[in-house]
Amino acid sequence: MPNILACPGPGAAADTRVPAGHLGCHDEAMTNPWNTLVTRMGRQKWFASTFQRVAPHADRFLGKATGGRVFLLTGTGIPTLLLTTTGRKSGQQRTVPLLYSRHEGALLVVGSNWGQQHPPAWALNLLADPEATVSIRGKSGPVRARIVEGEERELVWNSLLTKNWPGYENYAERAGRHINIFALEPVKNAVEKNPKTKATG
Repeated sequence: MPNILACPGPGAAADTRVPAGHLGCHDEAMTNPWNTLVTRMGRQKWFASTFQRVAPHADRFLGKATGGRVFLLTGTGIPTLLLTTTGRKSGQQRTVPLLYSRHEGALLVVGSNWGQQHPPAWALNLLADPEATVSIRGKSGPVRARIVEGEERELVWNSLLTKNWPGYENYAERAGRHINIFALEPVKNAVEKNPKTKATG
């Protein structure tokens, strides 16, 4: 099975933006000017209102057409993955593009839903069935989701997630609800860590 969680090798293009001294694949912050522009716009309500209607459909099309190699934010240094969950009502496979960050061998995704007052469908699907599939840059593999809680949540929220995408802070304020953070772990690691427990929340 391809190692979808492996960081790019020496000389490969970075796929995540991590401030110096923080967790992730790289120690140096991205200096991409498009990154700065997009992350600033991402904090604005108009950006979320517009992109929540356009981005999921466009990214889903681009991701599937290019094998997960090209998305709307490709070239900005902000990484995107394709997450496939099982619909809690339909039982059908549902694929959605999401921003992600790396943390201790897992991929972190945030159920912010662009700051809406209700959680996204994919997050509810993971609560019902944490088994999922992730595709990154054309490589796919099974993962199991767990909710990041307590001190770990505070750490990744403050030092990683809101640094990579500052808009999460604005989304949390507008949503007025607790926003779940999911760690998508390779099935082998997840089984060894907690073989009988499903994500709940």
